[in-house]
Amino acid sequence: MQYSESAYDEMLEWLFTRFPSYQRVGDRAFKPGLDTMRAFISWLEFPQLQYKVIHVAGTNGKGSVSHMTASALACCGMRVGLYTSPHLTDFRERMKIISKTDSGCSYEMISKEEVFAFMERCREFLDNYNPSFFEITTAMAFDWFRSSGVDIAVIECGLGGRLDSTNVVNPLLSVITNIGLEHCEYLGHTLEEIAREKAGIIKPETPVLVGERIPETRSVFEQVATDVGASEFFFAEEFPPFLLLSPDKIDLKGDYQHLNLRTVSAIFAWIYKKGLLNMPDLGLYMEKLSNGVSNAATYTGLRGRWESLRKAANEGGIPGKAPIICDTAHNAHAIRWVREQIDKISCDYDNIFFILGVVADKDVDSIAMYLPRDVHFIFTNSIGERALPVAKLANLLLDHGINGRITTSVKEALEMADSLAGEEDLIFICGSNFVVAEVLEIVCSV
Repeated sequence: MQYSESAYDEMLEWLFTRFPSYQRVGDRAFKPGLDTMRAFISWLEFPQLQYKVIHVAGTNGKGSVSHMTASALACCGMRVGLYTSPHLTDFRERMKIISKTDSGCSYEMISKEEVFAFMERCREFLDNYNPSFFEITTAMAFDWFRSSGVDIAVIECGLGGRLDSTNVVNPLLSVITNIGLEHCEYLGHTLEEIAREKAGIIKPETPVLVGERIPETRSVFEQVATDVGASEFFFAEEFPPFLLLSPDKIDLKGDYQHLNLRTVSAIFAWIYKKGLLNMPDLGLYMEKLSNGVSNAATYTGLRGRWESLRKAANEGGIPGKAPIICDTAHNAHAIRWVREQIDKISCDYDNIFFILGVVADKDVDSIAMYLPRDVHFIFTNSIGERALPVAKLANLLLDHGINGRITTSVKEALEMADSLAGEEDLIFICGSNFVVAEVLEIVCSV
């Protein structure tokens, strides 16, 4: 079939329908085991072995850490592949190449033509092996990075680690950001069990960095690293401060970024110690790293991390009075950080209107523990069959003494918030990648 815009759209619809993603349908898309992924990369002649890899897993922060790492590497002169998930508004967000420019760095997503060509080339394999959506996108990224001649790729795990489709790489460094309770039906119901699954990315003769040291998981990581034969094992806090940046100096906002910054700082302290970038001038190295990390959202196109969509009345894409912030926090571990920052800034606003929508497999009881109380909740549906119906969400939260207005769509929720909020108020949106994605699409369409 020849490429055209309509042929691409048709192919993409076929991909989402024939091989539905976990983000959209949940359990039905989950396909444990690495046999199919190993067959796929063998069929493609092992593209992931043609460049260096930094492999990033964890419950939260792995997306921010991956983007900051890729941006900093690019500012140091490397051509960097970046594979993350899920996407928000465009399927092609999942795979990007970050490279240096005269003014800093910039990113390019895989082109529609390249997506189309890969799917056409792999049609026989897809028909014979029936891979999952995530296996297809992972293989596509590996293949595109090879054909594009990247020097290094930053690869973010999807769900878990041990059985994740990305766990076929031979990384230069394995990174685990932190551990929280999420996807318990697949990964385990305790922090220790989940840590063991995430620790599945630890490999023989490969260094391992863990971003957060907590009593419940420390011994798990140390034991797995010993049993597997990792060449080095360290926690981020064991490194003295290397990148002297604070969250208010970077374009990825949110106080929780200080933990991600500590992890990224340790990554580049280790890289410098090993001399892997051939940059003996420490001052120049620090300057390039700081530029890359400070501008990671701009250089890589990352969105939805405490992102300001409207700073003041009628400023930005959405007409209205109150400033708007959105964040992709969608589990208790992340919502805890959201609450701390909401509590911290609440004195700056007369009222905070908090738009919340979640997917059905989230532990709403755990999320409710960390939701702020002195806000005006507006509950909404996200799209897709995985969404938790808004009436059920409202009832579950009512059991925790949390009341809110009910809307049937993100658009309606945003319109309601705008009708209620004044110039001295704040509209905050989180709970699901789908909710944030819909808000971003509304912004882009205005």
